[in-house]
Parts: sequence; structure tokens; C-alpha cells
Amino acid sequence: MKRTEFKLKNDKYRKARGGYARVLHVYCSSCKSYLLSYQKDGPGPLKRLYLDRIFTPNIPSQTRELICKNCKIVIGTFYIYEKEKRPSFRLYQSAVFKKLAKNIKK
Repeated sequence: MKRTEFKLKNDKYRKARGGYARVLHVYCSSCKSYLLSYQKDGPGPLKRLYLDRIFTPNIPSQTRELICKNCKIVIGTFYIYEKEKRPSFRLYQSAVFKKLAKNIKK
């Protein structure tokens, strides 16, 4: 995986979750291949991926399912998170694992 430097987004969603954020590299649990880099705001488990928090790769907004490019397993399903009216992917349980990224600009 190519090293990329990420600049964290600092907006009302991050502030609503206490201002704590980190970048995660997300991998497929089935084949262990890299899927994406994501800014996780606040504490707690990774249940959904907001489209505006995905750094790489760029995922088109009309994508209905998040699929591993290597093993073709469906990782998550697109939906609108009603509480905040934000487009996101609902992750399937145990479909991914994550590692903390080290290359972050605050």
C-alpha cells in the first residue's frame, strides 16, 4: 500500500462526537486485502462508513454495495443514516478488520 498523508476533516460531525478522530486502514476479513482509508470520529466500534469520511479510494455515490475487489465478498450496503441524513455504508458484522494509520496531519 502506498503511503499517503491524510488531513483530518474538522466539521460539525467530528465536534458532535467529542472532537476525537483517527484514520483507519480497513481490510477484508476474508482475504486480508486492503479496502480503504477512513476517518473514524469518536469512540466505539466501526458500524458504518460515511462516504464523506472515506479518503481512498474514491467511491462513487451511486454505488449500492461495498465489495472486496479481490474476493468479491459484499462488505456493506449503502443506506442513508437517518439520524444525520448522511450517505453511508452499513458494514456487515465481522466483514472487515482495521489498523490505525500513522501518517496523519491534525
